[in-house]
Amino acid sequence: MFQTLGIADFDELFAAIPDHLRSEEFDVPDGLSEMEMMQRVRKIASKNSTDLVNFCGAGFYDHYIPAAVDALSSRGEFYTAYTPYQPEASQGTLQAAFEYQTAICRLTDMEVANASLFDGGTALFEGIMMALRQTRRNKVLVDEGVSPIYRKMLRCYTQNLSVEYAEVPISGSGIADRKAYEAELDGSVGAVVLQNPNFFGCLDNLSELIEKIHEVKALAILSVYPMALSHIETPGAMGADIVTGEGQSLGLPLNFGGPYLGFMATKKKYVRKMPGRIVGETQDAQGRRGYVLTLQAREQHIRREKATSNICSNVQLCALRAVIYLSLVGREGFLDVGRQCMDRASYAWHKLMAIDGVEPAFNRRFFNEFAIRLPKDATEVVSALVDQGIAAGFPVGRYFQGMENILLLSFTEKRTKEEIDILVAKLESVLGA
Repeated sequence: MFQTLGIADFDELFAAIPDHLRSEEFDVPDGLSEMEMMQRVRKIASKNSTDLVNFCGAGFYDHYIPAAVDALSSRGEFYTAYTPYQPEASQGTLQAAFEYQTAICRLTDMEVANASLFDGGTALFEGIMMALRQTRRNKVLVDEGVSPIYRKMLRCYTQNLSVEYAEVPISGSGIADRKAYEAELDGSVGAVVLQNPNFFGCLDNLSELIEKIHEVKALAILSVYPMALSHIETPGAMGADIVTGEGQSLGLPLNFGGPYLGFMATKKKYVRKMPGRIVGETQDAQGRRGYVLTLQAREQHIRREKATSNICSNVQLCALRAVIYLSLVGREGFLDVGRQCMDRASYAWHKLMAIDGVEPAFNRRFFNEFAIRLPKDATEVVSALVDQGIAAGFPVGRYFQGMENILLLSFTEKRTKEEIDILVAKLESVLGA
């Protein structure tokens, strides 16, 4: 095995781990009884502040979840179901996945969707690999406006693959820099990754840029925030080839990073390159409607290294919650939620702009999230407001050098005008101090 891996000894397996993070000895405490362990865990959990008024976003949003989502997704026939390889015993699970795929197609204005992925970041990676299989190229351009969390994930996933990865800085107005893309786009590019709204909340019509991408026969991958699709132009209308995103806002609670839901949709002509699980509708010998797994090319189906992906699960319970949520709110309800998000954000923007020293980071249209420039370090401001019961937003300087004074704020239908007024008053106080 060492010869095959090209290493001399066992220690080389861990060469990527920095020395200061390694330890010869682990200080593992003595075991506890069940009662003692529960007491310890509850004591630690009590330190979490669970009653903060949340204005954070950056890809994960505090939306209202109807009680029926929990009630229906907790039913035993869904909650305990696993891989539906036997359609004769899995029609309920398969139909739920089929309805989910249909909802994602309608939401994104695309032709086909798979039955979910792990989360928005891994879905984006899968979209890249799918595009490179289609174009038979290995160069990927990723816009700086794509979530920095996703971009870190992409670098991690492509680290040992023959993928040439390049990031294109955003323009001064906070959106994709058209001139920069004109300089980068050529016959070696296989995929271009964009996001709308982007990480800073800026909205953009990417139709012309996607046309430029198609001129060099590359594929355009668009990462989207599903709630924003209630009112903005769809990825399908802009000409996107592959659409991915984080489905957490569709009925999934904020929960320390997961479990969440990645969705993916594409054009029918690319469906055989699509990873993961796809459910199709068919008829049995008696002409009755039924559902089956179709176009299966996953690793356990003998494909091994030729598989489209190494996805081993499709997080179907999370997908089920999403389709239940969308079914409960319906078309008009979904539009109303989006409208409320925009109204709250617009109200907050005008209030915040009245504070002395606060400026917009980018003068662009937004959906429910925008970035502001503060006269102080955003991390310090956020820390001060957490002590006052408010999670005031995401300090952009955590991922972007030179943006230490920029704060990203998000507003959903759960935030009241009274809460926004309190945020504004407390922020003004902290900045004044």
